[in-house]
Amino acid sequence: MLQEFLANKPLYYDKIDYERMPKTYARIKDKLKLPKIIHLVGTNGKGTTGRFLASALYSLGFNVGHYTSPHIVHFNERIWLNGNDVLDCTLENAHTFLQEILTQQESEALSYFEYTTLLAMVILQHFDYVVLEAGLGGEKDATAVFENILTVVTPIDKDHEAFLGNTIEQIATTKLKAVQKEAILAKQKHQEVYEVAKKITPKYTPFEEFLEEIDKQKIQNIAQSLNLAEYLKQNLSLSVAVLKFLKLSYSESDFVEAKLFGRLTQFKENVIVDVGHNPLAAQAIVESLKPNKYTLVYNSYSDKDYKSILTILQPIIKEVEILEIEDNRIEQKTALEKVVDELGLKRSNFSGIKEGKNYLVFGSFKVVEEFLKVING
Repeated sequence: MLQEFLANKPLYYDKIDYERMPKTYARIKDKLKLPKIIHLVGTNGKGTTGRFLASALYSLGFNVGHYTSPHIVHFNERIWLNGNDVLDCTLENAHTFLQEILTQQESEALSYFEYTTLLAMVILQHFDYVVLEAGLGGEKDATAVFENILTVVTPIDKDHEAFLGNTIEQIATTKLKAVQKEAILAKQKHQEVYEVAKKITPKYTPFEEFLEEIDKQKIQNIAQSLNLAEYLKQNLSLSVAVLKFLKLSYSESDFVEAKLFGRLTQFKENVIVDVGHNPLAAQAIVESLKPNKYTLVYNSYSDKDYKSILTILQPIIKEVEILEIEDNRIEQKTALEKVVDELGLKRSNFSGIKEGKNYLVFGSFKVVEEFLKVING
């Protein structure tokens, strides 16, 4: 069984063997047929940009897969096929196939994400297009081993510094070295990203150059019909630029089913959930929700800059309710409480949704997952 097999693999590593995935793929690549791959790299917006693009391509009549990570509740969320999450039976068949073509040593050595990436490519190999979202990395990411037709670069900011570097220049270099052929670059917060792109990715094109006035009007209409926050509208614009790169005509109706859960999602009348987990995501949320005030349901991994995140969110926070999470990567509660107190924010433990309060659930996929477990019993 796939789930039993994956349960024995760590989700996170202090160190990564970057040679393992390329060597394994090189040995089995003749057993797979690659579709047209559009590779997404960046820090924020990969999931929604990918879903906008995949949904539109599917609406236009193509067989399309979207590989994204991590999942919120069910593993099947990671592999989207023509409008639906992958079925368990499809996953099991792909797992059986992979076990046949991999050696036992390869199978055991591959990380959770590496194995899942190969699993997705087995399932998606006969599709017309695959929108392939990188994990935390760029040039050495497991998704970077496959030949692609285009790299789409979403906004780059600080995150996963232990693996990617401590400066925007270092992080941008790591991510942009994943570009194989041509690239489309989203609007960037940091000028350093453009400077790095000019040095190492000469064939990149800013997304704005693909958009004509008629596209901008269509984007505005789609954003209004889907009630998109400004940062989601930017992701939509990036996906439209990709369609224009592919020389595909589209209509506003092609994006009707494109929203992805967990991205400023109105979960209940008084509850918004978002899987963002870094300062850039926090800033986008503030711009979208101000001047409203919320009870923040929050927790954080210890390697995240949660003091900066809470400082950015402070203008829209009335109080903080800390969600208990059992995970080795979660910050010690006393350390988080100390930062909340230093910022002068009222705090308590989350115990459930109460009437008369507006909630923002934010902090990571793990926070949203745990919140849903608590709410749904």
